[in-house]
Amino acid sequence: MFDAVLFDCDGVLVDSEPITNGVLREMLNEAGWALSQAECERIFIGKAVRDERARIEAETGRPLTEDWMRAFYERRNQRLQAELQVIAGALEAVAHLHALVGGRIACASGADKAKVVMQLQQVGMAPFFGERIFSGHDLPRSKPAPDVYLAAAAHLGVDPRRCLVIEDTGTGAQAGLAAGATVWGYCPHGDGRAFARMPVHRVFHHMGDLPALWPAA
Repeated sequence: MFDAVLFDCDGVLVDSEPITNGVLREMLNEAGWALSQAECERIFIGKAVRDERARIEAETGRPLTEDWMRAFYERRNQRLQAELQVIAGALEAVAHLHALVGGRIACASGADKAKVVMQLQQVGMAPFFGERIFSGHDLPRSKPAPDVYLAAAAHLGVDPRRCLVIEDTGTGAQAGLAAGATVWGYCPHGDGRAFARMPVHRVFHHMGDLPALWPAA
């Protein structure tokens, strides 16, 4: 069995990706980059906006300034506070696994920490994670590098090889695998193609199934 569980946040615990990417697409369109919602999701899901700085600047013909990023964060947060929903079954799964591993769970996200904390508070999950919330923004490298998962495991005092990582994107799965953890892929729609050719141990389709899958690990 695993000694700790490390959860991604966006798309795993909260249904934030359509909101965040919708705001990003709106603002990029306003800046001169006309792209569809599907294109925006393909390029940016699982990554920090700044990771695509060169492409944004090339497509818009403008520098990616701190003022633009602050405006994005402000508009994004307003929409999240108004519209954010928990992933079905996620709250119950977090509570169950928190009890099973004696509280050794953490949230390890590629998003900025303020956003992750806000979201977990909004859906009632913050008490389960406490201070065990980690952001790739605070580390030398974000996902797909393993830094955020290594930091979470080190904080818990657990060997990463004894950790279970729950991810919904190929980028995040790469990070968990690079850390040496076992990765389970959450895929609410489709056949798990995001994890193709990766040694992801299991793909499941509903967060509510997670507690029942634990004994079979």
